[in-house]
Amino acid sequence: MMTAQAELYLHVFAPALTRDDGRPLAAVEGMERALPGLRLAWRLSKAGRPIALPQRAAWLSASVADGEFGLLCNGDETYPVTMGGRHESAISSPGGEPLLTVHAKLPQDEAVVAAAVDMLQNVGEGVRGRWGVVAPGPVRLVIAAQVGPKSGNPDGPPHGLPMLKLPWNIRSPRVPRYLGWINYWSAAASEAIGFPDPSRDAELLSRARRTASGGWVVSLTAAPLDLDKPEHLEALKRAYARFPEIGGRSEA
Repeated sequence: MMTAQAELYLHVFAPALTRDDGRPLAAVEGMERALPGLRLAWRLSKAGRPIALPQRAAWLSASVADGEFGLLCNGDETYPVTMGGRHESAISSPGGEPLLTVHAKLPQDEAVVAAAVDMLQNVGEGVRGRWGVVAPGPVRLVIAAQVGPKSGNPDGPPHGLPMLKLPWNIRSPRVPRYLGWINYWSAAASEAIGFPDPSRDAELLSRARRTASGGWVVSLTAAPLDLDKPEHLEALKRAYARFPEIGGRSEA
């Protein structure tokens, strides 16, 4: 059963921001369209308290100068939703290309779960993302444990999942680094991993949606991914086996 502390995380990886880039506002407005009643019009103080932003678009535009956009929230400390964008340097990114990483955190309740596909699609399309995921908090921790190699972990990642390469050791920014519950794959990312193959992907296609830009949004399971459920863990393992390119595993 979901606890009150359960959270969903959204991450989308996109080309780095440029001056006068309108993608941060597109991402924020895409989140708001997906989740009725959501308004991300506050920033967070250093103490973590919400401060209203009457000129949100101007504030976002000013923050683009640093290659990222500041952390926004919904102003409700009893139901916190946050969203922001970080700059990832070329040296730490796949293919040696700098990136924008859009990140959001939301309560994992019925309304958010119902809107999760739309949220990921809207943000992915809004920032011209290469790929992205929505994942529950516990799955996010497992993903972190998969990325390596890590010293002091001779048994490898938990649950028998595959080890994934560190981002800077993956050759192309088109290749997804990992899988989540819901996955956004741009047209370029879909081509890089070979999706879809109608003869092999019938199950995934039953939970997939084509995007306006030619990409795909694909859910591995109908309900949020829970790796304590054997059928969910097997679905994740099947997806990794189907797409060895993900995480740079097919690279020499």
